Amino acid sequence: MVYRKLTNFEINLLESKGCIAENWDNVEVREGFDPLRCKNVRFSGKVKIGVLKKKFDECPGVLFPAGIENAFIHNCIIGDNVTIYNIRDYLANYIIDDEVVIRNCGRIYTEGRTAFGNGTVVSVMNESGGRRIKIWDRLSSHLAYIMVLYRHRPGVIKKIEELIDRYTGSQVADAGYIGKNSRLINCSHIRNIRVGACAHLEDVLFLNEGSINSNASAPVFVGPGVIMEHFIICSGSKVTESALVERCFIGQGCELAKQFSAHDSLFFANSKGLHGEVYSVFAGPYTVTHHKSTLLIAGFFSFMNAGSGSNQSNHMYKLGPVHQGVVERGTKTASDSYLLWPAHIGPYSLVRGRHLKNVDTSIFPFSYLVENNRESVLVPGINLVCTGTIRDEIKWSFRDIRKDPDKIDFVNFRYLTPYSVNRMLRGREMLVYLKENCDGNPDFYCYNNNLKISSSALQRGIELYEMGVLRFTGGILIKRLADVKIESLEQLRASLSCNGKSGAGEWVDLAGLIAPKKEVEKLLSRIESGDIDSLEEIHSSFKMMNDNYDEWTWEWVVDYLEKVSGKNISMFAPEDIAGLIEGWKRSLIMLNEKLLEDAGKEYSYASMTGFGIDGNNEEKIADYRQVRGLYEDDPIVKSILSETEEKPEEADRLACRIKVLAG
Repeated sequence: MVYRKLTNFEINLLESKGCIAENWDNVEVREGFDPLRCKNVRFSGKVKIGVLKKKFDECPGVLFPAGIENAFIHNCIIGDNVTIYNIRDYLANYIIDDEVVIRNCGRIYTEGRTAFGNGTVVSVMNESGGRRIKIWDRLSSHLAYIMVLYRHRPGVIKKIEELIDRYTGSQVADAGYIGKNSRLINCSHIRNIRVGACAHLEDVLFLNEGSINSNASAPVFVGPGVIMEHFIICSGSKVTESALVERCFIGQGCELAKQFSAHDSLFFANSKGLHGEVYSVFAGPYTVTHHKSTLLIAGFFSFMNAGSGSNQSNHMYKLGPVHQGVVERGTKTASDSYLLWPAHIGPYSLVRGRHLKNVDTSIFPFSYLVENNRESVLVPGINLVCTGTIRDEIKWSFRDIRKDPDKIDFVNFRYLTPYSVNRMLRGREMLVYLKENCDGNPDFYCYNNNLKISSSALQRGIELYEMGVLRFTGGILIKRLADVKIESLEQLRASLSCNGKSGAGEWVDLAGLIAPKKEVEKLLSRIESGDIDSLEEIHSSFKMMNDNYDEWTWEWVVDYLEKVSGKNISMFAPEDIAGLIEGWKRSLIMLNEKLLEDAGKEYSYASMTGFGIDGNNEEKIADYRQVRGLYEDDPIVKSILSETEEKPEEADRLACRIKVLAG
């Protein structure tokens, strides 16, 4: 931008409009500047002003002309067509981009040199600071997972912190920034804040030391009554309705509202906090808490839905609040549930009741953990036949509100993956061990001293895990062969080949990103050695893992099939493949029948209680159907019925094609 000194004529016009300056030589303008657009303005320090021509239509019929009125401006660069109106205190040390509106605000200023929230230390999961993490503008859930939970790799943590320090140093400035087309309306006190383009801040009470990384594709809204200190908000997020936030990172597409309180916590893609409180929490993607009575504290959560009154204890009144919990992806807590930390809850679980002993269900995914007579009772695998699990996978993808084309978190929505299937295999192995190593026929089996499993639940868990593994492995096999031209045994075996062994073995869930553990370890070693020397390279590595999910999943399936069959995939006969397809079909039908049975409970007569409030049974049923619809019209039911009808037929056709090769 080219600026020039004011002319004497322009200075006289400004003074006639009530404007004053410590030194008019320090006020520069762009060619086309209209001094009549400034009224009752006090200038100090060095000020640059752009062209002021436009009018802004805030709502139909209410126009605000670009210009500066009733304000004290100190050391600012003001872009074209900016509206600054009624600044009660002052606006100091800011670069204000084009077409920004700042109206009826108190004090907006930058003081000293600041990195705008970058480098803030957050004591997540451990209030005493054992898992401290430094936040930065593009912190992903995956990088945070490593930094917070891989403390057994101190060399890696040190290297990543050095990279974050380098980035933080590059962001240090002594002037704040308000991006193009942003709106700041009725904001009381804003200090050391960087605001991206198209942000909307309205009726905010206090913002201190932070970045609001808004953009035109995904604006950020910060609303009434909000108080925030030492924070970063990513694109497309909303913080409003008197939320209180201190030392937090808020990822893309998140919402904190309705007096929600958050302290020393991390929130990632599409997480939502309303009414309740979190303290020292790692909230992985899609972590949701809606209720006033809910407290999440000192834990790792992911794809989690917290019931009203959910609570945990991290303080034993001995060595301080040092205990932590891990609640893996897809877990729900029922109303008034309680967990005593330390505890570890396996993926896709339901927690109900109060658990007063330290429980570890990590190898039992898709389970219920319930309280019975003050004992913790496990029902393994039962969520595999609960429609809520199917609904979750569907709803998560539909509820991705991130509009920014540049996604920070890579989110895998699938519930059957090598990560969850490996857990099922381990869980089945343990259930079989418990069954075979217990004298007599007990009513309950004991696991790790703190968990009870009924004999019927144990046997059913073994069967459900077997069906779950068959459904996954067979489904991947059918997907691999579905669109492949197979006219010979050689073509069949070529289709079954895989490029390597990266996907074989254990997998991990890096807070949304599901990847082979050996690939994660490879990344950590490259970081530690200095082979990867930038945060951008780490992000690219996560993207590569996400992009390779399908191929690595096939490698996992091949490795699994070779282990259980005892022969190389290249030696599989057509009958072997046809047998796997038949096993998949049986598991699909059996699991779907149980899912439909579970869905039917929602349409049973018992579920109609409270409907047709002043009528007879017919009116009760009619009222229920008007509100809830028909069983056969339910979208989840229709999806399961369609799959049960169509997929086995596709499998039969594929099996027939393969069996021909045996002849």
